[in-house]
Amino acid sequence: MGDIVLEGWGRVVYRRRWLVLAVSLVLLAASGYLVARGGELRDPGSVVSSESGRASALLNSELPRATGAPPGTSFLLVFEDDTLLVTDPLFKGALIDAIAPLRTDERVQSIRTYYDAPAQSGSLLSRDGHRTLVSVQLRDVRSVADRYYESLRAEVRSDTLRVMATGNLPINHELNKTLGADLQRAEFVSLPVALLLLVIVFGTVVGALVPIGVGILAIVGGIGGVFLLSQYTDVSPYALNIVTLVGLGTAIDYSLFIVARYREELARASTAEDALARAMATAGRAVMFSGLTVAIGLSGMLFFEGTFLSSLGVAGAIVVAVAVLYALTFLPALLAILGTRVNSWRVPLPRRRSGGAGAWHSLAMAVMRRPFAVLIPTVAIVLLAGAPFLQFRLANADTLTLPPQAESRRGYDSLIANFPGQDQSSITVVAHWPDGDPKSAEHVGYVGQISKAYAQLPGVLRVTDPTFGTHLAFVNVVTSYPASSDDARNLVRTLRRQTSVVTAAPPADGELLVSGQTAFDLDTIDFVAERSVRAVAFVIAMTLLALFVAFRSVVLPLKAVLMNLLSIAASFGAIAFIFEQGHLAQQLNFTPQSLDPAVPVILFCIVFGLSMDYEVLLLSRIQEEYRRTGDNTHAVAEGLERSGRLITAAALIMVAVFTGFALADVVIIKSVGVGMAIAVALDATLVRALIVPATMRLLGRANWWAPSFLAQRNPVLMPADDPAE
Repeated sequence: MGDIVLEGWGRVVYRRRWLVLAVSLVLLAASGYLVARGGELRDPGSVVSSESGRASALLNSELPRATGAPPGTSFLLVFEDDTLLVTDPLFKGALIDAIAPLRTDERVQSIRTYYDAPAQSGSLLSRDGHRTLVSVQLRDVRSVADRYYESLRAEVRSDTLRVMATGNLPINHELNKTLGADLQRAEFVSLPVALLLLVIVFGTVVGALVPIGVGILAIVGGIGGVFLLSQYTDVSPYALNIVTLVGLGTAIDYSLFIVARYREELARASTAEDALARAMATAGRAVMFSGLTVAIGLSGMLFFEGTFLSSLGVAGAIVVAVAVLYALTFLPALLAILGTRVNSWRVPLPRRRSGGAGAWHSLAMAVMRRPFAVLIPTVAIVLLAGAPFLQFRLANADTLTLPPQAESRRGYDSLIANFPGQDQSSITVVAHWPDGDPKSAEHVGYVGQISKAYAQLPGVLRVTDPTFGTHLAFVNVVTSYPASSDDARNLVRTLRRQTSVVTAAPPADGELLVSGQTAFDLDTIDFVAERSVRAVAFVIAMTLLALFVAFRSVVLPLKAVLMNLLSIAASFGAIAFIFEQGHLAQQLNFTPQSLDPAVPVILFCIVFGLSMDYEVLLLSRIQEEYRRTGDNTHAVAEGLERSGRLITAAALIMVAVFTGFALADVVIIKSVGVGMAIAVALDATLVRALIVPATMRLLGRANWWAPSFLAQRNPVLMPADDPAE
């Protein structure tokens, strides 16, 4: 039924091609308006439902009133010289001159230097005396200050001293700026390479330009959708990179499938209308189900509400929907207008032999003659590639996600390495009484007791005096352990096991919450681990359902899911091997580090969906042959022959797109790009060319099995025996 509907749609588009094209251009204009209008992208921050998130929300609501702290944000300037000491008059004069413009800037509330009170400003002086810090307090909160930070930073210049800015404001500003540069670089690299590959595949310039055009339209539509979404909810800055990453790859792939099938049908159909109708009934149907499976994969990120992952899932689903929409409307309308001119501007390339006995057919037959001999070692290789992930370690991204040459990263590294106390971490413990007074004798006594108990714990340097708010009191537990270390994590766990630290229980009307960077790390990892089980189960279940509807087989969807899991396992192992163990760190320009919890989630949700592109395309061609002949072995070989070259080309284009993101400076984007490129490369070679034919040969007619009440209505489930079995 779906074939008939899409075939009819192809004829409607052919006859109303100018109208469909006009509607598509109107949608493009609307998307362009949204892109030009822009929007503010920002991460939602910590997991609000977690213990650290709740504590952070309480502190944010009461901290200014509790401490009298200024409502604005601040940042640090690091001044250094290899020969001059901070106490030298030349150093002092150069520093004073450099910050002079800030003292008269209305956006700056206050400036604190070592020279203001040297006896009380020891923390602003480095251990070797060649570096000093300047604290700059701004009047505006970070979201406002971010808009003018770059111009403010440009006011500080020195011909004598090296100057670096660091802190939350500079780090976040540089992260967003770097993400934008990564996006432009990826597009600059990916589009020309994709165009070259398409020219090689089609042998014509016009045929190659059509998928590139659809890819650009999909990106514009996806970015417009993201900016529209940002008007109503928080959307991560990473969303634009994900939109381009997913949108460009899927839109070009979908267009490649349809254009290739149209050209194939055009060569043997009597009219262009028949060719377009047949292309939509076959490749168009595959694109529709492929888009559905990609959207299902991306929807897995919606299970992580309260984090930036959920906005990435929505953004990815938007661009996939746009890609499918343009592939089923704008693209066929354009093909109807072009007709045979889609083959214009031919490029002189070696002619490919036609027929069913080509290289892919021969490869499939060779694999199916000895399926076990191919299947066992190939699966072993893929699983071995995934082995490094068994030893992975998760930690939230910090300044290490920026490239080593970034100013705020260099400033932070100098801060940690050279200034006393900056390598320490702080754990915030909040005692909260929703309806009580924290300054009552009972509550003050309790806070004093836990402070004394915390000070006795191993690794604790000191516990700050308590600060009281309207309904809470908090202390900072300062430790020598780095915030992301296992020792710091164990200390947080100890503080949360209150009875093991303090003998007296808190008053019945209160609660004790542990927050800070280390606690946030632990809570995020626990949150991701808990939600991942549900997300993976949902994605797999919905994908099985979608593939069952597409192929009306119980076995094929199960096989497809297992094939995808193999590709994902290999990509997970690759990112652990490269980014955590540090292989290729110098070549890829990053610092080895623990994996951000978001990276495996993003990889699974995107790769699981994208891998189905090739599975759906391959199985669709195999299904066509099986319907025609009832011969499973012949259908597999013929299906691979007719789609193998196309799958390889699509995979190369995907790898080209993802490699553009592998060149990113932000490690999260770089690791996702590398992981996806490896997954797609393995998926289109070892999995689709070797493992799939081997398993389908071993399963035989069982590939197409379904319950009898469905088999009676399923044209694929034919009663004849497979002659090759």
